[in-house]
Amino acid sequence: MEEYHIISSDFLDLKAIKSILDDNKLLKLGEDAINKIVKCRSYLDEKMASQSLPIYGINTGFGSLCNIKISNKDLNRLQENLVKSHACGTGDLVPVEVVKLMLLLKIQSLSYGHSGVQLETVNRLIDFFNNDLYPLIYTQGSLGASGDLAPLAHLALPLIGEGEMYYNGEVFDSKKILERFNWKPIQLKSKEGLSLLNGTQFMSAYGIHLLLESYKLSYFADLIGTISLEAFDGRIEPFNELIHLVRPHKGQLKTAERVREFLEGSQLISQAKVHVQDPYSFRCIPQVHGASKDTLDFVQNTFLTEINSVTDNPNIFPDDDQIISGGNFHGQPLALALDYLKIAVSELGNISERRTYQLVSGLRGLPEFLVSNPGLNSGLMIPQYTAASIASANKQLATPASIDSIVSSNGQEDHVSMGANAATQAFEIVKNLKSILSIELLNASQALFFRKPLQSSQFIESFLSAYRATVVFVEEDKYLHKEIKETTIFISNFSLESDLIF
Repeated sequence: MEEYHIISSDFLDLKAIKSILDDNKLLKLGEDAINKIVKCRSYLDEKMASQSLPIYGINTGFGSLCNIKISNKDLNRLQENLVKSHACGTGDLVPVEVVKLMLLLKIQSLSYGHSGVQLETVNRLIDFFNNDLYPLIYTQGSLGASGDLAPLAHLALPLIGEGEMYYNGEVFDSKKILERFNWKPIQLKSKEGLSLLNGTQFMSAYGIHLLLESYKLSYFADLIGTISLEAFDGRIEPFNELIHLVRPHKGQLKTAERVREFLEGSQLISQAKVHVQDPYSFRCIPQVHGASKDTLDFVQNTFLTEINSVTDNPNIFPDDDQIISGGNFHGQPLALALDYLKIAVSELGNISERRTYQLVSGLRGLPEFLVSNPGLNSGLMIPQYTAASIASANKQLATPASIDSIVSSNGQEDHVSMGANAATQAFEIVKNLKSILSIELLNASQALFFRKPLQSSQFIESFLSAYRATVVFVEEDKYLHKEIKETTIFISNFSLESDLIF
């Protein structure tokens, strides 16, 4: 039986979005959303029939052409021209999982009844979502202000029978898709093109996708860091709750608690230690990982506000008889949050690489490079190089995009957020973090072997048993790219409940 998510004014949060994606739910407009969309469109039609004054984007040109009045007979063509002319993205294709989120978030934003779109336009976007039809969108072209114009133009093109779409893993001309489903192209009415193009759904979709990924990787950073702590014969005292209660940052407390839970029943952590302290990359896991968690919470608050908002322009208020041109499309809140996310995620990779370095250094009774016959075998010497290279790349990508701005549209759009660039940079950083953590897990699981016959906790031993079904112990030198790739796939496919992630 098909399961539906009803589009409404109810607050859309990460758990709800995760459920939509994981359970492949279909979308359907609720009655309240239908009424709001119809009411707003009717109000706009009546307004256009009763007055001839220029209203930005409805019967005027766009950007610096805002002072050019367009006759009523050309309003439909004006909106179609807008969509086609703005679809000039370049670069890589946006991943399908992000495009799916763009559709969901655009539908959500239009459903509040302040955008003036036709009901059939929103329903066609829902048709795309429900039938796994995803417009081809490109990563480059948005300045993160005036809305994500170029990416959203590519999202809108198939509505009018233009552009290309993914269907069943193949790329088709949108006209062919419309014919296949017996759909006619949407005849855009006044304001609709601008409603579709103005908005922050490119940045927002990346942000939501990255938050879902980052929360999961934050959990794995804690777990893999704990396995490294065990393999390095680390101490439990730095995770004592008393330390963290006197500096009670939420993320710090949560990280320390999580590590203690991971280690419950471990023989290794409870054995007598020769050393008095551990290096910071182990001892300060709660402080470093915790700070990244707190950053994710800040970013989440920003993005949840955004996706439950109206971000096109102008905004229509039927009950107040007003059409107001403003700047809700400006992505500055998202740009700053994405830059903060970039730094926080980069730091999880930075400290992970340092733990890997410690594990291969021949310290605390571990063999150099974690192989039984070092010299003849290089063992895990070079994966640490790879992790170091990726960690350094992340530091470069983490330079804030939001500190830049370039004037556009003949000076009308004289400050832009560059949040779209922050989004695509953050995407690379999160992907890179998964590789760095995979290398740490490869090393930590290898190092833990040399602590036998002592055992870690039942939880960690069970996790590593599942991992060993995919990646086996490295007895001697072998083709390690495959081991890293398989580890990354293992982490990606490992399912976690929402209560563990958030």
